[in-house]
Amino acid sequence: MKIGRYLVVFMFFMALLIAFGNRGVIDNYMMAQRLNHLNAENNAIELENRELEKKILLLRNDLSYIEFIARSEMGMVKKGDIVYRLTQ
Repeated sequence: MKIGRYLVVFMFFMALLIAFGNRGVIDNYMMAQRLNHLNAENNAIELENRELEKKILLLRNDLSYIEFIARSEMGMVKKGDIVYRLTQ
């Protein structure tokens, strides 16, 4: 009977190690979740990089886009434009 008890205790500890130990079931689940999160983050960064590459090409080659950026982001005006300044 002692061997049976030791065997049950041994199996119980082995089950705990398999479930909670290093590279156990729970650790694998956590790593899978982290991998999914990192893949989603990588996809978002790749999309942002593609958009930035398009913007770089436009800034290098398209004068109308450069003018649009200068007017909208820099507040620049070209000769002949009428500027209205509103005060409160």
